[in-house]
Amino acid sequence: MADRMFELAQSMPGYLGFESVRGADGFGITVSYWTNEEAVNHWQQHAEHLNAQRLGREQWYEKFELRVCRVERAYGFER
Repeated sequence: MADRMFELAQSMPGYLGFESVRGADGFGITVSYWTNEEAVNHWQQHAEHLNAQRLGREQWYEKFELRVCRVERAYGFER
């Protein structure tokens, strides 16, 4: 399902990318980036994504948190 959601998100207008990590204990975080809140709302309401959300609540996750944030600035350094 994760692979399908990745494919689907990439096809959505306003999708910019994502980052995801998961620890050995199973704790994970995924951040997806979108051009604006309208694009986020379209993704949230897509039928296949709604089904994945339902399955997550019913079968996969004991706990789930979602945060919608605006990135005002991002920068880094890599040698």
